[in-house]
Amino acid sequence: MAQAACPASCGEIIQGWILGGEKLVSCPVAWYSHVEVTTGTPLANERPLTRAMLRQLLAHWQLPASLSSTLRIDCRSTIPVAKGMASSTADIAATAVAAARHLNQRLDEETLAKLCVALEPTDSTLFSGLTLFDHNTAAARIPCGALPHTEILLLESPLTLTTADYHRMVRQQVLLKNAGILDNAWQMLQRACAQNDAALLGEAATLSAIASQSLLPKPAFTTLLNLVERFDLYGLNVAHSGSVVGLFLDSARHDVEAVCRVLEKRALAAHWPKNYLLKMVEGGVK
Repeated sequence: MAQAACPASCGEIIQGWILGGEKLVSCPVAWYSHVEVTTGTPLANERPLTRAMLRQLLAHWQLPASLSSTLRIDCRSTIPVAKGMASSTADIAATAVAAARHLNQRLDEETLAKLCVALEPTDSTLFSGLTLFDHNTAAARIPCGALPHTEILLLESPLTLTTADYHRMVRQQVLLKNAGILDNAWQMLQRACAQNDAALLGEAATLSAIASQSLLPKPAFTTLLNLVERFDLYGLNVAHSGSVVGLFLDSARHDVEAVCRVLEKRALAAHWPKNYLLKMVEGGVK
């Protein structure tokens, strides 16, 4: 028996056309998918992608495919699905690492990323550090540097959008139009990490979020921007292929209760009925 856990993501810090192609930097938060792999009969209600990952791993390690029927995958996660929170990446990455541990096989982050991308577009939450990542091909992986200290007030919307549905959208023209903005955001994010500057991190995320409005607009977005300014928060980010929004802040410095009272007002509560104060983490499968 072996276990592993991978964090969720509050959307992306940045996502768009960067360094010649579509890339992202996920926003990992302390909300985890926990997976246990053990010898036993497969569960009837397991998530299909976790089993697909296990079959891929066996082929990668040149182990008998029949071994799959002798392994049980127990995935325990409360991460909201189809909201832009990297729930699938968390499930399959944790499954892969748990399986590697159970079967005493080697699995590095580069191989893990390629295996995940072979199943679906993948978030960079699987890397042990903020990472600019080509989520469609795994062809590019650039570390961003140390993570500035920040928390996130994650706003959950009732709206859902699957990864597959987002990637069917015609979006390249919009991405190319906003490439200059994303280049600025990427440079700013690197400086934020180098200088341990949470405000600069929030500014980079806000730039990317504004650019995302032309592709997948979030309701009451201007109201949320005004909220950031009113309470002098670090900034906001969005799920570029989902519905969640995050407010970057520090609960020791910012009045989180006052922010939440504003969010409870009818005009905003209709769009964001749930919120969670979460610590931002560096990422990586534990």
